[in-house]
Amino acid sequence: MPARMPLNRFAAALAGAIALGALMGAAGPAGAEEAPRRALTVTGTGEITTHPDIATVETGVLTEGKTAADALAANTKAMNEVFKGLEAMKIARDDIRTSEFSVSPVYSQPPTRPDGAIEAPVIRGYQVRNQVTVTVRKLAELGATLDKLVSLGSNQLGGISFGIDKPEPLLDEARADAVKDALRKAKIYAGAAGVTLGKIVTISESGGYAPQPVFAMKAMAMRDSAPVPVAAGTQKITSDVSLVIEIE
Repeated sequence: MPARMPLNRFAAALAGAIALGALMGAAGPAGAEEAPRRALTVTGTGEITTHPDIATVETGVLTEGKTAADALAANTKAMNEVFKGLEAMKIARDDIRTSEFSVSPVYSQPPTRPDGAIEAPVIRGYQVRNQVTVTVRKLAELGATLDKLVSLGSNQLGGISFGIDKPEPLLDEARADAVKDALRKAKIYAGAAGVTLGKIVTISESGGYAPQPVFAMKAMAMRDSAPVPVAAGTQKITSDVSLVIEIE
């Protein structure tokens, strides 16, 4: 007769066998696959149109001199006048940010010699560029601000972008409208297909708000236009969402 198994070892073996059987039963027959989930994927768009309340201007001074020191001195003097003018126009220091500063040589190309040889370019001076990004919060004064910058010596004006200071509340409205638009479409599709909508499985978002550049112009072309006419237009804040909804 086989040796008698201690009671505690027998109980442990029995518990292990029961657990293994439960796992095998949960796994199901070999090769069985879970039925694919029936779902509908639909997109929606929400859009809010509003008027901008701020403008961003790229402005600065470009100077040249025979030496780098000469060009820098001239640039510093001109930029100080620009900063004083911005302060006089009540532009806050926090709304003025240096975006570019560079010192670079300026080359001239010697004429071709009679024998056809081409000589190497020579440095004829130096160029200093100091560019700042200015945020104008009173759009009614934007034209006068641009004119003032030119009169103070700014000879570099880049693109002007209109924007919204605090777009998040409007973006939230667009998000809510995007979800409503997606659900509206889902009901149409479900009705046409003869299915019933279930729970929403996932929601993903794309799109959003970005300032809109309006135009670019050179300072020299503005000297005969005072104040400078500008048009802010409107801004569109959009949100795109994608919903995955179970169907029955």
